[in-house]
Amino acid sequence: MTDILEQLAERQGPGPFNQPGTQDRGEDRTLERFLKFNPPKFIGGPDPELAENWLERMTNIFIGLDYTEEMRVSFAAFQFEGVVRAWWDVIRRKWERAQTPWIWKNFTREFNEKFLPSLIQEKREDEFIKLRQRTLSVAEYEGKFTNLSKYALELVVNE
Repeated sequence: MTDILEQLAERQGPGPFNQPGTQDRGEDRTLERFLKFNPPKFIGGPDPELAENWLERMTNIFIGLDYTEEMRVSFAAFQFEGVVRAWWDVIRRKWERAQTPWIWKNFTREFNEKFLPSLIQEKREDEFIKLRQRTLSVAEYEGKFTNLSKYALELVVNE
């Protein structure tokens, strides 16, 4: 967590917010705003649904906040703990060497490759293809259809 805060401070550069006693109350307190959304921590694990739910929650938080792509990546990584933190440190160094842009698209690609592998995504696409209403209510069926449709975007051209 300290590493991420230091990186944010370095990227923001010197300014009145880094000088003691000169912080203006009206300044944007991005980290405080982010934490008010009560973002979940992510520690990994064998259940890909946990990863999927975490990423969806983080994405929803960032929809509500007008943050730069770089801040989104930094704040999402701020929520990593344990082995996931170690994994992120490897990815961060890889990005630095390759000069990979800190954008949400790159972050989600790396995250999905690690925690929601293509085999799981293919399984969900197959679930979508085989989805039938049967005993489900219309609302339940629509919910499953919508949830699984993100794994088969090429099959769902429009609403």
